[in-house]
Amino acid sequence: MKKFWIIGAAVLLTACSSDEKDYDATGTFEATEVTVSAEQTGRLMSFDVTEGQVLSLNQQVGVIDTVQLILKARQLGATRESIANQRPDTQKQIAATRQQIQKAQQEVNRFQQLVKDGAANRKQLEDAQSQLQVLQRQLEAQQSSLGNSTRSLNSQMGAADIQRQQVLDQLKKCYVYAPIEGTVLEKYAEAGEFATMGKPLFKIADIQNMYLRAYITSRQLSKMKIGQKVKVFSDYGDDTRHEYDGTITWISSRSEFTPKSILTDDERADQVYAVKILVKNDGYIKIGMYGGIKTLP
Repeated sequence: MKKFWIIGAAVLLTACSSDEKDYDATGTFEATEVTVSAEQTGRLMSFDVTEGQVLSLNQQVGVIDTVQLILKARQLGATRESIANQRPDTQKQIAATRQQIQKAQQEVNRFQQLVKDGAANRKQLEDAQSQLQVLQRQLEAQQSSLGNSTRSLNSQMGAADIQRQQVLDQLKKCYVYAPIEGTVLEKYAEAGEFATMGKPLFKIADIQNMYLRAYITSRQLSKMKIGQKVKVFSDYGDDTRHEYDGTITWISSRSEFTPKSILTDDERADQVYAVKILVKNDGYIKIGMYGGIKTLP
């Protein structure tokens, strides 16, 4: 009888130990995903993307037809050059007037000396001074007119430059690049198709750096902080799991109701907080996979 009691106690202890929770919190793995869309409208002349392909940052993977934009940029460049050729050479155009002023000044000086010596009357001097003033005003008017013309042409050149820069910016957006380093998850277009601005072309994700989004209770919240090291487990079912080192990178500042698909340490809790734990992926973690965390002692 005593032997059977010992066996029963051992079974009960084993059952109790199996009921202990393996994780402090559970959730699913996610990655930083970016959907790349067309920034210009036109035919996809090339699009070298395949699902599962690993792309580097800013790697060019496609190009949208650029012919019309290139022609427009050249046209605006020619327009700017034409406007530049119309700008007046101010120094050359006022050179003759300056020479006349210099000669008139010499006449004024000569008559001043003659009047001083009594060899000329004052009216001759006044006439020479009047002629000098007329030429000086004429020079001022020329400089003002030429200055206004130059500023107007410079403004037209500036407008042409801005338009050309806009076209060049549009031309740059014809080239499709990978915005992050990552793996192509989905492809939505093929070379030869007509792309419109905003049309999704492909989706890429950084699966090297995965995040486990888990949910903790307010009681657990006081024991966790950003930067804290935790143990992360990827759960494959049938007691198969891999262990990773993780770092808490984000804790929600707002509580929410417990998602139905998530288990917490306190299943009776109505309000939980989301946390994100960064994990370096060794290739086994997949997006949407179930996982758990265990805080370090």
